[in-house]
Amino acid sequence: MKTSDHIAQILKVLPHKPGVYQYYDVEGRLIYVGKAKSLKKRVQSYFTKQKHESAKTKILVRNIADIKYIVVDNEYDALLLENSLIKENQPKYNVNLKDDKTYPSICIKNERFPRIFSTRRIIKDGSEYFGPYPSAKVQHSLLDTIKKIYPLRTCNYDLSEQNIKAGKYKACLEYQIGNCKAPCIGKQSLADYNAAIQHIKEIIKGNAKPVIKSLKEQMVAHAEAMEFEDAQNIKERIDLMEKYQSKSTIVNPKLKNIDVFTIDVDGKDAVVNYMLINNGTIVYSVTFDVARKLEEPIEEILPNIIMEVRDRYKSTSREVITSVDLDIEIPDVQLHFPQRGDKKSLVDLSLKNIKYYILDKRKKATLIDPERHSMRILETIKSDLRLKELPRHIECFDNSNHQGTDAVAACVVFKNAKPAKRDYRHFNIKTVVGPDDFASMEEVVYRRYKRLKEAGEPLPQLIIVDGGKGQLSSGVKSLKRLDLYGQIAIVGIAKRLEEIYFPGDSLPLYIDKKSESLKVIQHLRNEAHRFGITHHRKKKTKRMTNNQLTLIEGIGDVTAKELLTKFKSVKRIKEATEQDIAEVVGADKAKKIKAYFLKA
Repeated sequence: MKTSDHIAQILKVLPHKPGVYQYYDVEGRLIYVGKAKSLKKRVQSYFTKQKHESAKTKILVRNIADIKYIVVDNEYDALLLENSLIKENQPKYNVNLKDDKTYPSICIKNERFPRIFSTRRIIKDGSEYFGPYPSAKVQHSLLDTIKKIYPLRTCNYDLSEQNIKAGKYKACLEYQIGNCKAPCIGKQSLADYNAAIQHIKEIIKGNAKPVIKSLKEQMVAHAEAMEFEDAQNIKERIDLMEKYQSKSTIVNPKLKNIDVFTIDVDGKDAVVNYMLINNGTIVYSVTFDVARKLEEPIEEILPNIIMEVRDRYKSTSREVITSVDLDIEIPDVQLHFPQRGDKKSLVDLSLKNIKYYILDKRKKATLIDPERHSMRILETIKSDLRLKELPRHIECFDNSNHQGTDAVAACVVFKNAKPAKRDYRHFNIKTVVGPDDFASMEEVVYRRYKRLKEAGEPLPQLIIVDGGKGQLSSGVKSLKRLDLYGQIAIVGIAKRLEEIYFPGDSLPLYIDKKSESLKVIQHLRNEAHRFGITHHRKKKTKRMTNNQLTLIEGIGDVTAKELLTKFKSVKRIKEATEQDIAEVVGADKAKKIKAYFLKA
């Protein structure tokens, strides 16, 4: 790949040190920021690779007019600096996390007798914010539990010491119904209120154990002082806390302060789930999309996401577990890629959240805009199979026979990635003797497209044959005989390992097992198999039925066909009277037929 003299000079002097590199376009705009263990190796790789994995990477390299770099002491410092530069400059080709500014948080207001409430606005006034939470429902459930345990004020009065002493306020209805202890009229001390706030902070962090312990100590003290009503009130709070904790605890409660990060691919982009665990409790879990501008491997983009999310959620966890093995070091933080045990269960749960997030997203997309959903799938198939045009019309072939008899084939048709069942076709194999899948495939592909070509009907953009290199070669032969080879893309799918074969290529393509492309191809293959087997069974049953009638002396194929045309089945022939049968085949044959079935 040719590079300008300016870029070539920079590449020569790049150091073998960890650092951050910045790419600029001809107008001096920062278009990409990256980190590297070795700046020289990493940056040079962009310009020395003959073929980049992504078309977007090719475009990026084409637009690089200048390179700047910053050397740091280690890879972690590079990660921090890269994250900071990306957040500050938002370069065009870097990954983007979905903005969560509309997600709700819990605010503990910076004031005397702090209020606690839900908000979507973060104001830097000294107040404490917890979250954001993935849904208002999750957050409201937590707030409801807190309010049942600790009566707090909801008014916006200025509860200064002077105002309370001056008797400026009157107790409201919330006090009368037990939802507030009326600090506004001096019924609750500041120390008592702040103790409740400290407990609430622990609950929000998922650390309910010390709160329950403190409440139990208070309950015992009240009971010993014979303050049984107060002891009962605290017992009810403890019951609520234990109920809340039992609902939240999902794994070993000894697991404290753990961040869980999992990532999976969704088409061109990625999806990340982040869970904060404390005492075996999910404090919160959030799933979001990540736009992969250059289709980077998930192992490359996850470290940046970890840094940004931990910063966003103010995480202080000293342990991070992930679904991919990362080669990074974070000071004072243990990084694990668990293979078994409770931590692996957490990773599996997190990945399950991603799975359902993707499924829900696709269902919603299908409901809101079915055409766009189909187009996205077709674009994925086009990219995965390296097609020249969108495969709006796909046809798939499968052969069926039983020990060389009753050989049939099926052709199923998908339009816009969905079955078009009216266009399905059956074929009885005519020119092949014995169980020869290759010859059978050659026959049906030739017959199908000879008819479409002669009738001037639309041809598919993609043909799939069920089988490996042999069946694919047979399909290619037929297309060449019809002068259609090169006009229609054709591939074969081998069943055992779901290998995709291309004409003239001995090595198969393995599509990601989770890819929508593979799912559509598997659906086509399974439909062709089902449709072919159904026709094969019908043909076999009909042959066996005909054979049963021809076992009768004097009854040949023609007579058997006449009887089945009239009576529809052998069972009805058995049940018919001799006179009814005689009306079709004559008295002599009718007598023989009735005598045969009486003996059977």
